[in-house]
Amino acid sequence: MTVSNQHDSNTCIFINNEWLPCNSGETLSVVEPATGQCFAKIAAGNAADIDVAVKAGRAALNGAWGQMAAVDRGRLLVKVGTLILAHFDELAALEARDTGKPLKQAQADITAAARYFEYYGTAADKVHGDTIPFTEGFFVTTEYLPHGVTGHIIPWNYPAQMLGRTLAPALAMGNATVLKPAEDACLSSLRIVELCRDAGFPPGAISLVPGTGEDAGAALAAHRGLDFISFTGSPEVGALVQIAAAHNHIGCTLELGGKSPQIIFADADLDAAVPVVVAAIVQNSGQTCSAGARVLVETSIADIFTKKLQVAFSELIAGTPEMDLNLGPLINQSQKQRIEGYCSKAEEDGIPLLAIGRVSESAPEAGYFVEPRLYGPVPLDHPLAHEEVFGPVLSLIMFKDEDDAVSIANGTEYGLVAGVWSGDGSRAVRVGRKMIAGQVFINGYGAGGGIELPFGGMKKSGHGREKGFEALYEFSASRTLVIKHG
Repeated sequence: MTVSNQHDSNTCIFINNEWLPCNSGETLSVVEPATGQCFAKIAAGNAADIDVAVKAGRAALNGAWGQMAAVDRGRLLVKVGTLILAHFDELAALEARDTGKPLKQAQADITAAARYFEYYGTAADKVHGDTIPFTEGFFVTTEYLPHGVTGHIIPWNYPAQMLGRTLAPALAMGNATVLKPAEDACLSSLRIVELCRDAGFPPGAISLVPGTGEDAGAALAAHRGLDFISFTGSPEVGALVQIAAAHNHIGCTLELGGKSPQIIFADADLDAAVPVVVAAIVQNSGQTCSAGARVLVETSIADIFTKKLQVAFSELIAGTPEMDLNLGPLINQSQKQRIEGYCSKAEEDGIPLLAIGRVSESAPEAGYFVEPRLYGPVPLDHPLAHEEVFGPVLSLIMFKDEDDAVSIANGTEYGLVAGVWSGDGSRAVRVGRKMIAGQVFINGYGAGGGIELPFGGMKKSGHGREKGFEALYEFSASRTLVIKHG
């Protein structure tokens, strides 16, 4: 990794385009999920570091970054996307080792990260205001302005993607950004901010402060110098972030948890649905907020669809990133114990284990591996039916008719993504429009979909929208200009 001074970038904070020692002088261990062994250290940033980063952002807004035209901001973003692709193999290998996911999934993540910078780079000069008819003698127009200094707290499950998803639109709108990546997996983020510097971003436009959520994360959320904050993570922490934002009278975007359903009607193409249903729960070992964690199956086809799922699950294999199998390990020991706890409770409660995959015999015993599991039928009052497991555990639930399917699908606290499978186009659309979810897929499931598709939740899944053009409006404030001309 290239550094700008004598300091080790892995154990520093990134402010004003330099790697600097953190205030505490302490580090945090980065553990490889596939082996359970520490393989790197990162800085343990704290409130003092966050304060320096926010002030650097304010200075950038008052300097070269704040004066830069939208088209020039866009060119810098596009250049970052190009640099990410130029370092594709390096970043993919780093992402795979850091998160434990199969190499092919890490490669897809790096491709997506580059695409975020490309998409928002080409959109930076295309956010237009409106003219508003008013009374005689007045001309009225609107414009979109950056919030100012924006804070970004991202999770460990998709570090490179999440960096691109949150920083690129904020930068496109001209905000100065402060990023707090997750301590469990953030090495790709550290490398990408270097590429942003290399692309030509001026000092202070991008700062990165690693550290724990309790120290650096809480300090960023509560900092009085912030103008907006974006958070992706658990509903519990999201509530704390929103409270902190409210104390400072600023807005926030929260992308939180999910318990997303896929509804399988009897007239659906079952052979097309099965691999999608399976992929939606094993991608990143189920550690995805938009994972399709519930499959709702019409009673008349429950037996045949279950058999197809059983075959598919029995063929799943977990292994190390370089094995490039169906799924990798979980992120840490705590997460492994959490998943195993849900599975133990299911079995204690007599929930049938319909199918189970396996862990490769070559996988290290100290790695955080669990077998992907299919349980069902799962009663609606059981935790597997309504709590976010965040692992490769799929709950099969049966429904009688269309109304029953809608009721069950909407019957949790979450509302992030839903899928509807049916050969009847009218019914598919009708049911899809009844879903209380931020994204709905018909005869498919994208677990968040492409970069161009607005993404966000309803209910306990959060509020605000990321991705697509909507994100540009999230990271800006509209202003109305009223001109009296006589």
